[in-house]
Amino acid sequence: MTQEFPVRGLEQTSPRALRASDADRDRVTELLRAAVADGRLDPVEFDERLDAALTARTLDALAPLVTDLIPVPGNGGAFMPPSAEPPAELLTIKERHGTVRRAGRWTLPHRLALRTAWCEVLLDLTSAAHSAPELVIELRVSGGNVELVLAPGMVVDANELSVRHSTLAISGDTDGGTAETLHIRLTGRMRHGRLDVRRQMPQP
Repeated sequence: MTQEFPVRGLEQTSPRALRASDADRDRVTELLRAAVADGRLDPVEFDERLDAALTARTLDALAPLVTDLIPVPGNGGAFMPPSAEPPAELLTIKERHGTVRRAGRWTLPHRLALRTAWCEVLLDLTSAAHSAPELVIELRVSGGNVELVLAPGMVVDANELSVRHSTLAISGDTDGGTAETLHIRLTGRMRHGRLDVRRQMPQP
C-alpha cells in the first residue's frame, strides 16, 4: 500500500506545481528583461516581478509573472517555460578588410572577442537573447568602424578599453528611469578606428 503525503499549498494534480529549476527562473528573468526593454513593463513592475521570479519555488509561482507577456496557444493559458539555446561561453569574430553584421534574434555569448582590421562592424543587440547580467566584449580592433546598437536599459562601460588615435561616441540612455537589463563591459584595445554606440527600441 502506497501512502500519500499531502503538500501544503501545492496542487499535486497540476503540472505547474512542479518545482522550478534555476533554468526556469533564468528564462522567466530573461522574458521580464525583454518586456521592460520594449515597454511592456514599467520599471516598477519589472522590479516587483523580478524579485518574485528569483524567489519562486514552483512553476505555478512563475506562471503569473509572464502569462500576460507570452500567451501559449492551446495551453489554456498555462505557463510553459520556453526552451532557449544555451549561450556560448566565448564567441570570437575575426575579419580583415570586410564587413561583419550581427542583428535580429541571436543568442549572446558570455564573452565576445572581436578581432578585426579595417572592417565595418555592426552588432545589433536590441533583439538578442541574453541569460547573464553582463556581456564582456573584448576588442582588438585596428582601423574601421564598430557600431553597437542597444536597447533601452543596456549600459556600456568602456573604462577598460584602451584607445589610441580613435574616436568613441557613446550615447547615454535617454530614459533615466529604465531598469538596467544588461551591463556591457568593453575591454581590450582599439587603434585608428571609431566606436559608435546608439540606442533604439527592439524590433517586433
